[in-house]
Amino acid sequence: MPATLPDRLKSLLDSPVFIVVGTIQPDGRPQLSPVWVKRDGDQILFSTTVDRRKKKNLDRDPRVSVVVQDPETPYIYGEIRGTAEFTTQGAGELIDELSVKYTGKKYADFNPASAKDAARVVVRITPEKVVGMF
Repeated sequence: MPATLPDRLKSLLDSPVFIVVGTIQPDGRPQLSPVWVKRDGDQILFSTTVDRRKKKNLDRDPRVSVVVQDPETPYIYGEIRGTAEFTTQGAGELIDELSVKYTGKKYADFNPASAKDAARVVVRITPEKVVGMF
């Protein structure tokens, strides 16, 4: 059953704060990645490419944990545990939207080398449990 994000956590996710995405490596060890984030209702969205380790890990096991921490008040944080799904639809638009949110520039302008990147996907996380201090 999907979980609801508290309003304070929603507000934090709507700001240009990084999240740390935790996935499970093939050997069972955790793999963590800081990424840009967008919120869609209670779902968490981020962008990655099909050749990145987090995408490969999530292909194998879609369970994911996300940590977000308020940079101004580090004791305010949330951990969102859930399941990831992927789509290629809107992937280019999402990375541009995130890049503008975090850098003020479209992604190709911020990172010209991205022209050589593998295909992008949108990762959509449906929260199943939310814990933390918020």
